[in-house]
Amino acid sequence: MDKSSNDIYLNITIDENDVFEGAKEIIKRLRPDWSTGELKFKIFTDGITNRLLGVYFDDYYRMVLIRIYGKKTNLLVDRQAEIRNIRILHKAGYTHSLYATFNNGLVYEFLPGEILTVEAVRQPEIYKLVAKRMAQMHRLDPQDPMMVKEPMIWDKIDCFMSLMPRRFEDPIKQAKYEKKIKPFDILEQEYKLLKEQLSKLDSPVVYCHNDLLLANILYDKRDKSVVFIDFEYTAFNYQAFDIANHFAEFAGVENIDYSLYPDETLQRSWLRMYLQVYNKCSNVSEDEVTKVYKQVEKFVLAAHFLWGCWAIVQYDNSSIDFDFLQFSADRFNEYFRRKAVLGDK
Repeated sequence: MDKSSNDIYLNITIDENDVFEGAKEIIKRLRPDWSTGELKFKIFTDGITNRLLGVYFDDYYRMVLIRIYGKKTNLLVDRQAEIRNIRILHKAGYTHSLYATFNNGLVYEFLPGEILTVEAVRQPEIYKLVAKRMAQMHRLDPQDPMMVKEPMIWDKIDCFMSLMPRRFEDPIKQAKYEKKIKPFDILEQEYKLLKEQLSKLDSPVVYCHNDLLLANILYDKRDKSVVFIDFEYTAFNYQAFDIANHFAEFAGVENIDYSLYPDETLQRSWLRMYLQVYNKCSNVSEDEVTKVYKQVEKFVLAAHFLWGCWAIVQYDNSSIDFDFLQFSADRFNEYFRRKAVLGDK
């Protein structure tokens, strides 16, 4: 990875309807030796929050990535915290360098690798790498006075719920919402119970990614390594939340299939590798694995609840072509299904 960290600010705003012209302006400033008439572009379509564009000249692997923030995502994301997180993790050798910031986005280093698929994330040689990297990240203790070392999950859910419309102006949107999502007062009551129960579980508070979906993990076949990307929600949080949130993402995003949620055998194998690295020991007892496994089982409810709320805010604001309402319904439906199952245990 390029170890430079002297990123700069560019007073440029990219029109999301004309990203190529905006990208050329950025490249003129950052790569003045690249001929703008010969630039090549690659549009990445995996994100459902922002738009991502790759720009290169003579060498694909020297590509510059330009991320344009999604409409009104500043309501959901602390962009200054995101930039701090990239710098912290780059310094640790865990992710890309940041080249520049501009008025509505970031410019950063391209890293080789393929994003994980629902099939790849189940392969032991890959999921053990993910477990190891998450444990390494969780062991970091950034000495940043701006960083709050309290679990972020409750403030973030509070924020999302405050942004959720009580009623949509568009009657068609409102009708669709009422058909798929439970009333706000029911969700509010669920949240109070969830917070009360999970706060008692004594999961360690560590430096978490908090959004480790498959598209945020790159696997490089050449050197058999993984790297995490996209640190919009990175902050201190419960250890079990970060793990549970990742396990929930085994189901995918576009066509969510919760039958793909990892079974107990896979989870225990994953957790064993994680705990070996996190605890810096080669032998982990089954009791230690069981303790975290049981915490994760409960914290997955928080993951579904968080992203169910997030998707409703996106349904109201985002211009990205994605069915946020159905995504929210899928998350809340799984929340209530898993809650019923856990109630029997």
